[in-house]
Amino acid sequence: MKEKLIELLYKYKSAFATDKEPLGAIIGDEVDIILNVDKPYPPLLKITAYPAIQRVTEALEVHIKEFMDLGALKKVGYNEQGEVNKPVIISWINGKSRMVGDF
Repeated sequence: MKEKLIELLYKYKSAFATDKEPLGAIIGDEVDIILNVDKPYPPLLKITAYPAIQRVTEALEVHIKEFMDLGALKKVGYNEQGEVNKPVIISWINGKSRMVGDF
């Protein structure tokens, strides 16, 4: 079973992101994703903010800049004028981090 999975992953490796193709590289089945950026935006959530740990904030800024440079993220609504509003991030002990939600 494991060998079959490895074989399939290798066969379709172009579907997965790499350091050279961070958003994947499938050709012929491209999809246009149209985001709604028209006003009115959703109302501002009334959630009490709490300070983030500096390490998490720094890791988050790296991820957001990377995605914005790739054109995968764009600030809209309340985020246009300020900082990111309540992102979700997981940081691992080995120093690597991964952004997993809400921009």
